Amino acid sequence: MSPQQLLDKLTGYVVGKRQPALWTVSALVAGGHILIEDVPGVAKTRLARTLARLLDLSYARIQATPDVLPSDITGAMIYDPSNQTMTFRQGPIFHQVVLVDEINRATPRAQSALLEAMEDREVSADSETYSLPQPFFVMATANPVEMAGTFPLPEAQKDRFWLSFGLGYPTADEEFEILTRFSRNDTSDVPSPLASAADLLRWQDASQQVHISDDIVRYVVDIVQATREHPRISLGASPRAAVQWIRILRAYAWVQGRNYVIPDDVQVSLPVVLGHRLIVAGGIRGGTWGERQQAVRDVLNEIVAQIAVPVE
Repeated sequence: MSPQQLLDKLTGYVVGKRQPALWTVSALVAGGHILIEDVPGVAKTRLARTLARLLDLSYARIQATPDVLPSDITGAMIYDPSNQTMTFRQGPIFHQVVLVDEINRATPRAQSALLEAMEDREVSADSETYSLPQPFFVMATANPVEMAGTFPLPEAQKDRFWLSFGLGYPTADEEFEILTRFSRNDTSDVPSPLASAADLLRWQDASQQVHISDDIVRYVVDIVQATREHPRISLGASPRAAVQWIRILRAYAWVQGRNYVIPDDVQVSLPVVLGHRLIVAGGIRGGTWGERQQAVRDVLNEIVAQIAVPVE
C-alpha cells in the first residue's frame, strides 16, 4: 500500500476531512506530532484510532484530567515482592500511536511528562532511560471553546507539536453520509490493517529524499526570520520549528506523489506549522479562540505578502 492509498482509505472512514487527513498522514510520515484544536464530536478520536488500525500500530488513549499524574502517562517504578526489586511498569506513552484527549485539562506537571517523549523518543525514570517504540506518534486534542478547568499549553509544549489545525464541521451532504453510514453500531465499520510499522518506517526514510531547492529553503528561512522581527509578534518561530517545517514539506509533497517541494507547499503549510507557536500582541492571549486565530492569520498574511516567492 502507498501513502496515497492510506490517505484515501482514511478519508473514507473520517468523512469530509481530506485536508486534515492529509496533514495527519504527512506529520506521521515526517515523524512528527500534531495538535488538533476543535469542538467535541467532529471525529478527532476516530481519526487517531482509524489511523492506528490501518497501519496495524499499537494505540493508547490518555484522557487528560486535572488528577492525571506524570507517572500515569510515562509509567512508574513498582516494587516486585517476588524478587524484592523495583521494576519499571510502562505507561500508555509506550505505544506507537498515543492520543492525548483534551490535553489542556491536564496540569502543567502532567503535560511536561510528554516533553522528553515527544522530542527524544525516550522516557527517563529512576536514573534509567527507556526507548519508546518506533514509529512513535502523538496526537493531542484540545477544546478551544470550553476553558473552565483547563491549563493553557506552555510555549515549550506547543513547540513539540509539528502541526496544529482543526477539523471543522461537515457540510450537509457529508453529514448525511455520516448519519447513514455510522448511526448504527456496525462492527463491520472497523477497518482492517492495510500496512505495517515497517512500511511506515520505510515511508519516513523515503519521504526525506524528496528534493527541496535552496531557493525554497531560503524562502522558509526568510519567513521564520520575519516572525522574529515583526512588531506585533512577541515570540517568533524557533529553529526547531524551521527544521520540522522542512521535514513536513518533504513529507507533504511525497504523500501527494511528488518528489519535489513547490512554493505552494510552503504557503499552504504556513498557518498549521507556525500558527500555534507564535505569540501575537493584542490577539493571541485575549479574546475568543476565533479572534486569536484570526490575529495570527492576519500577521502571517502580512509576512507572506512582504516576502518574494521563489520561481519554480
